[in-house]
Amino acid sequence: MQTTSTRPPVIVTADGAGVVSHVGSRLLADVADRTTLTSELSTALAPLRRARARHDPGRVLVDLAVAVADGATRICEIAVLADQGAVFGSVASDSTCWRLLDKLDERRLSSIAAGRARAREVVWAQHADVDGRAFPAARVAGRDLRRHGRDVLVIDLDATIVIAHSEKEQATPTFKKTFGYHPMLAFCDNTGEFLAARLRRGNAGANTAADHINVLDDALAQIPDAFRHGHPILVRTDTAGATKAFLAHIRAQQDTAVSCEFSVGWAVTDRERTVISLVPKTVWAEAVDADGGHRDGAGLAEITGLLPASALVDYPAGTRVVVRRERPHPGAQLDAFEERDGWRYTAFATDTRVGQLAFLDARHRAHARVEDRIRCGKDTGLNHFPSRSFAVNAAWLTVVMLAVDLITWTQRLLLDGDLAKVEPKALRYRLLHTAARITRGQRRVWVRIQRSWPWAVDLARAFARLCALPVPAG
Repeated sequence: MQTTSTRPPVIVTADGAGVVSHVGSRLLADVADRTTLTSELSTALAPLRRARARHDPGRVLVDLAVAVADGATRICEIAVLADQGAVFGSVASDSTCWRLLDKLDERRLSSIAAGRARAREVVWAQHADVDGRAFPAARVAGRDLRRHGRDVLVIDLDATIVIAHSEKEQATPTFKKTFGYHPMLAFCDNTGEFLAARLRRGNAGANTAADHINVLDDALAQIPDAFRHGHPILVRTDTAGATKAFLAHIRAQQDTAVSCEFSVGWAVTDRERTVISLVPKTVWAEAVDADGGHRDGAGLAEITGLLPASALVDYPAGTRVVVRRERPHPGAQLDAFEERDGWRYTAFATDTRVGQLAFLDARHRAHARVEDRIRCGKDTGLNHFPSRSFAVNAAWLTVVMLAVDLITWTQRLLLDGDLAKVEPKALRYRLLHTAARITRGQRRVWVRIQRSWPWAVDLARAFARLCALPVPAG
């Protein structure tokens, strides 16, 4: 049998010069510099820098975050940057990275978080200069989410399982019969930024109020002061967040001039089923879909007044409970009540006092977007913790947050169209892993991207926009 090939013949040699790859990832590194993130981390970690040390700890942390954004899942893969010295300059070795992460205790991580918050303030100011608004509006039912004429900032909290395939410190069996960690995460729905996270044991409870409170406080600290105190904030969680202590903590934010409301999942138990059976058919209101259109086969009813008084004892005053019913999809797991009734029921609680039930329901269901954030996070280093040490893994979680934010900031500030919305894998293929040729002339280093590459112009334009971003004085 004769072999055939439809591909053009090639001859491979190892004598090329001036060719580099991962050029687009240099954009992330420059974003870190331009947004002051690198300098803020250098200041935060200045006590760790030894005299005559070759590498600045803040720069090492940024390089590691760039590598993770580029697709690295292990610390040793920072070599992806080190092997491209013509593009990234001098990059620390993996052993240097290990030593740095090992030194990041709770106090250092708090300093890093404060540096991230200061850099985020710069980013939001830069976005206002580019787009006219500091942050995009959250979309609900086909329209912007606003209250009292102001855009609402939305913070989504959720926990996720990260499987460990070997023995690691504080990795334990999880409620899903797996083995690993159960971190609590917080994202800003408006921007996609990874605001805060806490690494937890695998058997940590999903409904632990103290963990929700700590992560929410960390997330609020990441929002620039002018917006934390000047805009309404909505906190969304699933049913795990419907604890009295956590909801009381959200309400208490109003005492510090932070206008917080909540929308959290509410468990449907026998008590709620009994109340649901009392709701007249004429009371059920129509539901809407994600675009604001009518949703067939779904209805809403508020059951706050039908619940026994004991059901809402110690919950914040004004807490409302809304039930949603819809025809079950094929294969849905129903309890005996739902099997008999023919409807599938879910519920949520909120302290928002105005608004149609359909809009409040759509607003709460938009919490599902946090699953997209988590999926992208797991594609950016969150799905693997590299060390046996719990402390090092907690530091790695901070690196992941930096990496996710660098991608988000790059898309918000420098890209448009599909590139501003694609997920990390697509962004890596189209931009970050782009190869180019290095030339020198006019006392400059020129990076020449292949003109036939479909996204060559977009990448070049992004670098040009980066140079035009305003930076704070001093």
